[in-house]
Order: sequence, then structure tokens, then C-alpha cells
Amino acid sequence: MRKNIVAGNWKMNTTLQDGQALISEIVNMVQDEVTGSQVEVVVCPPFPFLTTIGKQLPEGGRFHLGAQNCHQKESGAFTGEVSAKMLQSVGAEYVILGHSERRQYFGEDDELLSQKLKAVLAAGLKPIFCVGESLETREADDTFNFISKQLQDGLFHLSNEEFDQVVIAYEPIWAIGTGKTATSAQAQEVHAFIREQIARAYDAEAAENTTILYGGSANAQNARELFGQPDVDGGLIGGASLKSRDFTEIIKSF
Repeated sequence: MRKNIVAGNWKMNTTLQDGQALISEIVNMVQDEVTGSQVEVVVCPPFPFLTTIGKQLPEGGRFHLGAQNCHQKESGAFTGEVSAKMLQSVGAEYVILGHSERRQYFGEDDELLSQKLKAVLAAGLKPIFCVGESLETREADDTFNFISKQLQDGLFHLSNEEFDQVVIAYEPIWAIGTGKTATSAQAQEVHAFIREQIARAYDAEAAENTTILYGGSANAQNARELFGQPDVDGGLIGGASLKSRDFTEIIKSF
């Protein structure tokens, strides 16, 4: 079923001690201030902190542990890499795949990401699969063709049962870390397009049940308007997830 999700991507930030203090503040604030809302909170700290941060999350509630990436192989001579099975063994439930920074800085393409998807699903984890266009692509009026290709090449090879486990995040690259944010209308337009593509590739039920997050500089000031759009089901939050008050206010936007 379609869920409302706010996921915090800490990226390569915090020390362990800072991360422990941050998650403690977030948990306390959310437990005190968020009532009755059907929003899930996914926390994605750096790899070394997963076990420790995971132990600070209340069990059986709205909080879930996620990772920022994984390798496509289950094991092997891949020094410095982390497998989906390893992530599952330390309590992770979600894995971010295809973030624009992974695509840009580490050369991850849709063929590689399709392999990672299979690995994540085989380990029983839920992928948060990112798609989105650059400023150049948007200005060339090629956004929809670009995102359609990302979906076709990266995701739509999955079976119906596999696809049911996927969360999609639309992250306009031009709005990440730039201070720019897509308007709520721009976000809704692309989210609706993504849902239409899912319906064509699978069926209307799959499209209706897929959670699609917005991931482009969402913050405490604009989250309520963004999340109020009919096809925006939450956010993949970067910088604002490192500030307990801001992150809590984003969660409260539902």
C-alpha cells in the first residue's frame, strides 16, 4: 500500500557522537509532537553508524533504518564495499539507490543500478530509487523523456511482485544543495508523470500504490505545500535532516 514517508539522508556527515545526539533529539521530538499521523520516518546514517543509530530507534513504531547505498554483489573481493545482505543483518530496512551524487561522482548508470536493485530485493530490503534531471535537461525541455528512460532502464525490468517493494524519489538535480526548490506545481507535474509511467509499465493499481517522494531541497518552510500535492507522498531530505527541529517540522507537515 502507498505510504507517506519522510526519509533523512545524512550523506557523509556527523561523527558517531553527533549522530547519536541528533537521532536522540529527533526521536524525542517526534514522539512528543507527532500524533495520529500515518507517516513513516526512515533514517539513513553513514555505514559505520547503522548499528548504533538503529539501536536508538524505537521498535515497532514509525521509525525505520535505511542505508545510503550498497554493492550489487552478495560478497567477494570488493574492498571497502558493503552488500545488501550485510545491511539487512544490522537491521536496515531501506536502501537509497541511484542518488544523483552516486550517478554523478561515482559513475553509476542504470545498468549497474538494475543489478543493485536485484541485490537489495533479494536481501528483503526496500529500495528508494532516485530519478531526476539536471538543469541543462530541464532547460532543454527534455525532463519527461529523461526520467522516462531512467525508469525504463533502471526499474521497469522488475516483476510486479518486486516492483511492489520499491519507493521512488524524484530529485531534480538542479534543486539539490543549490537552495533552489521545484515549485509544488513542478513537483506535482513530474510525480504525476512518474505515476502515469508506472501505470503503463505495470497497471493502475501498482501506480496508485507506489510511494513517490520529493527529494530536492525540501525544508520546514515548503514541506507542507509540497506534501499537499496529490502525487507527492513525502520527502527524501538531505541537509534539513541534520537539524532535529527542521526534520521534525517536516515530519509534522503531514
